[in-house]
Amino acid sequence: MSNFNKVSNQFTNSLINETSPYLLQHAHNPVNWFAWGEVALKKARDENKIILVSIGYSACHWCHVMEKESFESEETAAIMNEHFVNIKIDREERPDLDHLYMDAVQAMTGSGGWPLNVFLTPGKKPFFGGTYYPPVKAFNRPSWPDVLYGVSSAWRERQNEIEAQSENLTAHLEQANDIVTNLPGNTDNSVSALQQCEEMFANSMKNADKVWGGFGNAPKFPQTFTIQFLLQYYYYTENKEALTHAMLSIDKMLQGGIYDHISGGLARYSTDREWLAPHFEKMLYDNALLINILCDAYQLTLKDSYANAIRKTIGFVLNELADKDGTFFSALDADSEGEEGKYYIWHKKEIDEILGEDASLFCSFFNVTENGNWEGKNILRVLLPSNDFVQERGIDKAVFEEVINACLQKLSAKRNQRIRPGLDDKIILSWNALMIKAMARAAVVLQDTSYYKMAEESFTVIEKHFCNTEHAGLFHTYKNGIAKYPGFLDDYAFMINACIQMYHTTYKTVYLNRAKDYCHYVIENFSDDEEVFFYFTHKKQSDIVVRKKEIYDGATPSGNSIMAENLSVLSVIFDEKAWAQRSAKMLTSLTSTVVKYPGSFGIWACQILPKPAGLNEIAVVGKNALSVANEISLNFLPHSIIMASLTENCEFPMLTNKPAGSTLIYLCKNYSCSLPHLTVNSLLKEIIKSTKIRI
Repeated sequence: MSNFNKVSNQFTNSLINETSPYLLQHAHNPVNWFAWGEVALKKARDENKIILVSIGYSACHWCHVMEKESFESEETAAIMNEHFVNIKIDREERPDLDHLYMDAVQAMTGSGGWPLNVFLTPGKKPFFGGTYYPPVKAFNRPSWPDVLYGVSSAWRERQNEIEAQSENLTAHLEQANDIVTNLPGNTDNSVSALQQCEEMFANSMKNADKVWGGFGNAPKFPQTFTIQFLLQYYYYTENKEALTHAMLSIDKMLQGGIYDHISGGLARYSTDREWLAPHFEKMLYDNALLINILCDAYQLTLKDSYANAIRKTIGFVLNELADKDGTFFSALDADSEGEEGKYYIWHKKEIDEILGEDASLFCSFFNVTENGNWEGKNILRVLLPSNDFVQERGIDKAVFEEVINACLQKLSAKRNQRIRPGLDDKIILSWNALMIKAMARAAVVLQDTSYYKMAEESFTVIEKHFCNTEHAGLFHTYKNGIAKYPGFLDDYAFMINACIQMYHTTYKTVYLNRAKDYCHYVIENFSDDEEVFFYFTHKKQSDIVVRKKEIYDGATPSGNSIMAENLSVLSVIFDEKAWAQRSAKMLTSLTSTVVKYPGSFGIWACQILPKPAGLNEIAVVGKNALSVANEISLNFLPHSIIMASLTENCEFPMLTNKPAGSTLIYLCKNYSCSLPHLTVNSLLKEIIKSTKIRI
């Protein structure tokens, strides 16, 4: 029996019982939506009906558009309710289903995006789909009602043909999991590690925008992994072009409209080449990843602007995305009051009234004009960096900064009176792990203990809330006291990675032991007996037709690339040779492809970089070990494992047979160790000597 009803012209469907903000947004559509689950799937089987799966997320602008145009239409809903079992999925709650059906639509149409609308047989196998469809034929797209009628008619008339088609497509998706066979160019690993690094850099720069930074034209995404690669490449090679482009990219993003100059926070992407007009949604993961590259950039350059941006971005996360218990919400919507970006944009007249005599200076600096710099309105952005601006105008820098900061505070107070964008307040494990790592890293780089205390608090709460007793592991999401969906590979991989950073921030061995436990769990529950790469889903998960493996580094790192990194680090810390071998095999299997396409494999590319020089294994033992290790950590030392102990510690091989007393620093790499160092400067000189590669 359907729980769909109409009370005083207000529709309510079964999504009303969900916790996802995205699903709840559709709970009062006239469409008889179901969440993904056995109730809906059984209904489809029993009634031999097509399953219509519509996938999106709460901050998705075009998802809102299609809802308003089609899913709120009683006429369109009647078609959907008659012919289909309609399932709404929050892609952030069920990334496994999103990945699978996105791949299916891309295989069928050559493109994808959100909202993702895909039609399945009653057996959950895809046979047709697309993205946004207008209510009437437009933009060279058929209307949504025409699509619905066409698909339902085809099912009635050609069911056997459609089922055969779905079987073939599902088989194609299965075969795509044979990663090593399917990826191009994975046969030639004969070139030297130095050549591989050089080629990766050259291929990364092919698409570099030398004027506005970043890569490609519009739309332009932050691509923080490629920037991270360039910073590390500069560290190893001293290639100034790499550093110049990395800094240009960071600077232009921080100066552009993609970054919120009032309260901080990076939007998901820019709709133009110049970083002016963002797609205004702000995601937790983008800001965590931004903090990481800002930490790298600050350590390399010591530019105050990067330190300030770290603090401002963390401030944004704490002010707008932090729950009271220390965990972090998922995202802020692009829209408010039904209009994209309305919360963030300004008319010049409005700014003039708020700022008075300071308005002229402020508007000149932030490119605010009478006619507007975007659709008749203004998005705050900086065209001339502050140092150049004050020099050109002969203004005292300190006075200028004081005026600008006061103006931003006034605009912030005014903006806070506006209707805010919607908040997606579900808590996602993997994204929280990224933020924990970012906070812990910032604590070291900026020597701010409040950050690591926040990271520790978040870590403790996460483990408490997300505990999955059924699978002896972790859940994927949490909201209102309810944890849901068994954790995916990304959840565990990012948690392990956060554990490693938490150790490198606090030197508390509990984090290493938790990392080891989670690593064992991943190997036991996500491994493929035929291949070294990990599945995205848990082996006990039974509601998906294909267990996929994800290797591309997209908006977030792939779980496999982070697991390769985790296994490499933990193999040294715990002397687990099998983990080292698996990590090396994962990397070797992909090396040729990564070298050719580093923009799609940024985290993998960073792991190839240290191959010529090797990992730095640094052990600090003695009464001042913790302070000395902290001093070492202030330096940009990618691919370094630092362990510290006040006494000899036989639990960890790196610390074994290193007697305590006066503090000594040991450096090992490539299976050999040097004589212990007495000072950090002495250690750094040896690292520089042994690490720098010349190309």
